Amino acid sequence: MVMFLFLVVALAVVVAAVTLAVVGGGGSAPLPEVAPERLQDPLPPDRPVNREDVESLRFPVAPRGYRMADVDDALGRLGAELAERDARIADLESALAGARAAAAHVHMAKPDHPDHPEGRR
Repeated sequence: MVMFLFLVVALAVVVAAVTLAVVGGGGSAPLPEVAPERLQDPLPPDRPVNREDVESLRFPVAPRGYRMADVDDALGRLGAELAERDARIADLESALAGARAAAAHVHMAKPDHPDHPEGRR
């Protein structure tokens, strides 16, 4: 019984010493401050973000960071939506250019237009 109490007390002293060493620095110099990890591939500031920018974007991992799968899923969705938006904008711009060309052609085809062969002289 005495031996058991001695082992319990010795274990408590060892645990206390280790705890004090870790928490209190153990008398040694404190650990140096570490600069926070920064994003390696920031988004381009001089042009709109495109799908390739989003797909190549990687966030730094921290001990209490994020779930990579969730962020990757969100970035994948964002990239797909940007690509869809860009394709829709290109279609609308093409349709607008076609409508403007057709309107210009109709306007020039009127007899009172100066460029029409039967226009005013």
